Amino acid sequence: MLLGVNIDHVATLRNARGGIEPNVLTAARFCMDLGASSITTHLREDRRHIKDSDVQSIRALPKVRLNLEMAMTDEMQDIALHLRPHAVCIVPEKRQELTTEGGLDVAGQLDRATEFVKPLVERGIEVSMFIDPDIAQVSAAYKAGAPFIEMHTGRYSEDFGTEREEESFQALKGAAAFAQTLGLKVNAGHGLNYENVKRMHEIPDLVELNIGHSIIARAVFVGLPQAVKEMKELVEGK
Repeated sequence: MLLGVNIDHVATLRNARGGIEPNVLTAARFCMDLGASSITTHLREDRRHIKDSDVQSIRALPKVRLNLEMAMTDEMQDIALHLRPHAVCIVPEKRQELTTEGGLDVAGQLDRATEFVKPLVERGIEVSMFIDPDIAQVSAAYKAGAPFIEMHTGRYSEDFGTEREEESFQALKGAAAFAQTLGLKVNAGHGLNYENVKRMHEIPDLVELNIGHSIIARAVFVGLPQAVKEMKELVEGK
């Protein structure tokens, strides 16, 4: 499996005081030099952490693969078509939420999703739908024309270490297997940390895990290079 590193919360720290420190471009370079497969940023409607200038600067960095998380809005589609990141992950978004609370309801807005995905794919952008591990949502993502899904691992992460862990994990495993029968490529992320990430190896053929908060939190104590190194080793099964 590959490790994509979400650096949103480097920007959260920067924005707490203004200025440029800690610098998100430095963080992106560090992560790529340490073997991250991509840099993930979520350009939210309210711009609470990552800013437009951040994604533009990261996109311009040589050898950096930018994965842009974004809501399914006309504004974000225009930004993606102009910026042409290597990949986009379409996520639900609520202004009042602290973090993404669940997967996108593709099945409930299939026509809109199909219209949204088409021009992005035509521009050569890898499109992923961030969805709960639900068969109906996997089917809808396939019908919408997205070549990737990213399974929302939030429920599994919350249930890890409890009696509900196995049920939540099997939902992920089953959804991934079904997606792969349709020819979809499967990523996963949200809430994964240095303990619960190990079980992702039990899901065959996952392409990439996108992890952010736990890496940045770990970096507070051991530094970003060490935090990325430790997670990369876990993701690679070392």
